Amino acid sequence: MYRSVEEEETYKPGHDPRSQKVHSSCNVSKRKTIIKWQHVIGHTVTQYPSPSNSYIISAPQNAHVTRITVAESDQQVYSEPSTSKVLQDVHISARLMEDFLDLAKENTDKDLETCGLLGAFLENNTFYVTTLIIPKQDSTSSSCQAINEEDVFTIQNERSLFPVGWIHTHPSQSCFMSSVDLHTHFSYQVMVPEAFAIVVAPTDSSRSHGIFRLTDPGGMSVLKECQETGFHPHKETADGSPIYEHCSNVYKNSNLRFEIFDLR
Repeated sequence: MYRSVEEEETYKPGHDPRSQKVHSSCNVSKRKTIIKWQHVIGHTVTQYPSPSNSYIISAPQNAHVTRITVAESDQQVYSEPSTSKVLQDVHISARLMEDFLDLAKENTDKDLETCGLLGAFLENNTFYVTTLIIPKQDSTSSSCQAINEEDVFTIQNERSLFPVGWIHTHPSQSCFMSSVDLHTHFSYQVMVPEAFAIVVAPTDSSRSHGIFRLTDPGGMSVLKECQETGFHPHKETADGSPIYEHCSNVYKNSNLRFEIFDLR
């Protein structure tokens, strides 16, 4: 099934070429108001394994952009980023995690993980996540592996999207990044420094979701040197920092339009 979920957005559609130097700080204001843009239409996809229709969900007329902060109960575990790297801001739809959980429900009920990939365009030094792709995948209760990834690349290339991250469920586990998750995420963050991983853990009563990135240079160096596979412990970072951290440059945008491609 392919589905398009669309909500209002700040700027008119467009793509900026990625500059070699990033400019925006990771620590920015917590709330600001945006202006909607109008022209996005639904369509039918025929080039993928099973053609299906898209549709549009109306967005609220008044919207805000709100930074996603660390839950109070997790302050000691996931502190605000200590990295000195300068990162672009990233906006995701306020509906993204809810809609993803709906699509993952069948797997979640069977204690199987579900994963999806996030594509974004860059406009005025900000990434806007406009595409969620759920690929064909092999899942267990503690892992999820995308297959037929060429279909994902086709969608990303046709829309000139940056692979800014991924989202997956922990159907019966707590909200954290496993060693396998860290290796998966390394491949994203080495391409796009702003790349982030969303973990959705519906049975975790203390923290139902988290948005994480590898610390840089600490966590990135550890993962770059690690040659192990499967679930395994990682060595400590050279500077004593955590391997991964809460990502504070990601904002929920209540009027951001996005498409969902479910290729399963």
